[in-house]
Amino acid sequence: MTTIPTAPARQDQGRPPGPRRRIGLIVAGSLAFGVVSALLLVLAPFIPPEESRLTGAVLLGFGLGWALLAVLSARVTDQPQRWAAVPAAVMGLGGLLLLLVGSSIQAVLSWVWPPALLAVAIWIAVSIHRHLHSRIGRWLLYPVIALMIVASIGGGYETVMESVDARAHPLPGRLIDVGGHRLHLSCTGSGSPTVVLEPGGGEMSAVLGWIAPAVALGTRVCVYDRAGRGWSEPADSRQDAARIATDLRTLLHRGDVPGPYVLAGHSFGGLYVQTFAARFPQDVAGLVLIDSTAPVPAANLPAEPPDEGDSYNLMGRVSALVSASARIGVGRLYGQFDYVTLPPAARDEARASVAKGGQLGSTIDEYVAANASMEQAAALVSFAGKPLVVLSADQGNAPGWTAKQAALAALSANSRLDVVEGATHASLVSDEGDAAVTTQAILDVVASVRSAEPVAR
Repeated sequence: MTTIPTAPARQDQGRPPGPRRRIGLIVAGSLAFGVVSALLLVLAPFIPPEESRLTGAVLLGFGLGWALLAVLSARVTDQPQRWAAVPAAVMGLGGLLLLLVGSSIQAVLSWVWPPALLAVAIWIAVSIHRHLHSRIGRWLLYPVIALMIVASIGGGYETVMESVDARAHPLPGRLIDVGGHRLHLSCTGSGSPTVVLEPGGGEMSAVLGWIAPAVALGTRVCVYDRAGRGWSEPADSRQDAARIATDLRTLLHRGDVPGPYVLAGHSFGGLYVQTFAARFPQDVAGLVLIDSTAPVPAANLPAEPPDEGDSYNLMGRVSALVSASARIGVGRLYGQFDYVTLPPAARDEARASVAKGGQLGSTIDEYVAANASMEQAAALVSFAGKPLVVLSADQGNAPGWTAKQAALAALSANSRLDVVEGATHASLVSDEGDAAVTTQAILDVVASVRSAEPVAR
């Protein structure tokens, strides 16, 4: 009798065929789907370009990626990863709350999300150890887990430190409504005319820590924070030179600070005080331009990108996302390496300010509006013989910088141009010695206003 040999039983009998076991591809595809979904939601025109809303869009997109992993792994593989429903639910719920409620719930979530994200990261790590038997799948998820842990630690630290900063650096001065948002104004000293200091691009009042107290010894001096930085609230409108000058005038009038003023602007701040002088000449008694950015007529500028009046604001979305990065401590990390030459109190205030999301976002908004600001400042073609001092650093200048500073000095017959030996663009306000030169220039203009004599040379 012939015996027909039977095939040995397959060890994987009853298991799904090979393609159903490709869990690594499912993990990769789900992660990619989450990233693409987050990007598409961020770019979606029906989601406003606000930090809270766009953060919600990112979380919702990531949540969809985790949900896809839970569903596909159960349906088409022999390694169901049902644990992925937990990060899907946590991120999806957080995203929906931010999308629907907005910034009003963000302060509460800032205390909740860091420990929640850390717990989710630990849950994922434990779960993949137990249920994911794919080396590729694990190695794809390990960096994700690490990023989640870093973000949760950074976010928790930032939330605690912002609370500490609020107590350590109470508001000096007051907040005044200028039409939809409040700006911080602080005035010290006594005498007339009042000096108003305008910090440079991306900066706040704290960087004037050497100059403001020294000027206050000779006359009244006011410092303030532009919208979105320092203690000031963000604004919905584009912050070009015309808007900044108008808001500053409103701030001074509502703050009972009578003019005319001596305006002193550093860097981009020079554009703003020039625009103020062009629009409100009766309110300006003198100018000090501290290594000021030069104005440029409209004919010499490239075409402006669409502004915030358009239905879609791409740069507004970029700005909002950069602001959101401060929630995990990016700005605070950067700030620890800056402002080292300021007085200790001013240094700590500046670092606390730059750590906030509004500071980062408003800085981007300011540079997006740079062309418009340079065009608006070019409207000042004559300063009508009023005292004007132009300070210029002699280190690190681009070609043609000195000529541009000389052109600014030519705005008035009562002017002088001082090239400060050894000074850099930043040191004119941040270095004690160079800031003393700036202070003296401001006081020289004050003296010229008081005496009606030419500015001292």
